[in-house]
Amino acid sequence: MTVVESLIELQEVDGRIRELEVELKDLPRRKALEMARLSGVSADLQAAKAGQEYANQRVKGYEADAQALKDKIQQLKTTQAGLKSNKEYQQYSIQIDLVSHDLEATENNQLAAMDDLPSAEKRINEAQAKFDAEKGGVDAFCAEIDERIASVKAELEECKKDRAEKARSVNDPKFMLYYERLRMKRWPVVVPLTHDGVCDGCHLVQPPSVGQLVSANAKNGAEGKPQSIVACTMCGRILYGDI
Repeated sequence: MTVVESLIELQEVDGRIRELEVELKDLPRRKALEMARLSGVSADLQAAKAGQEYANQRVKGYEADAQALKDKIQQLKTTQAGLKSNKEYQQYSIQIDLVSHDLEATENNQLAAMDDLPSAEKRINEAQAKFDAEKGGVDAFCAEIDERIASVKAELEECKKDRAEKARSVNDPKFMLYYERLRMKRWPVVVPLTHDGVCDGCHLVQPPSVGQLVSANAKNGAEGKPQSIVACTMCGRILYGDI
């Protein structure tokens, strides 16, 4: 195997490592988006529950107010029964009428508040059903994401071991050093020179001398002779071709 062929095999492993690393960064983001969506559905459910609690508190509030007014009317009537003056009796009657009017208004408000309870409960049931349905889907999705993350990590570890072996098979330090430096800036690093003399990385037409060097390199490789680094005049990628 020529040094260029060894680099191409190394590059294939590096390409897979790059893909896995990108996926490993993307998977938690996708999971977070689903969790955020479920959080929004949960917020709707909590809002529905808060609405029901508010409706219940209104009913209880009016109920307490109505009871207080009833007690007040009872107290006024009790006091009125012991009065001897007709004038005072009439004054208490007026007070009782006023409080009775307030009681009627309060009881009407209580009935109106009670009318809101069924709709509040309906909103909770609908929100709860939606949450339950969404949660089931999100839980399943997140479980798949977690499983995929574990799978990607396992494959990534295997690829890194494979990379170490492929790197050791590159028997020319100059090629390896050049490759390692360039792969941080350009990807892919090793690309073919097309039959039209174009770099397959940056698509720049190369001078005829570059094409001649690539052909010579291919011939040397086929004959088991040392190869030299032939780089694109524009992007610096390592070029290779057939004899």
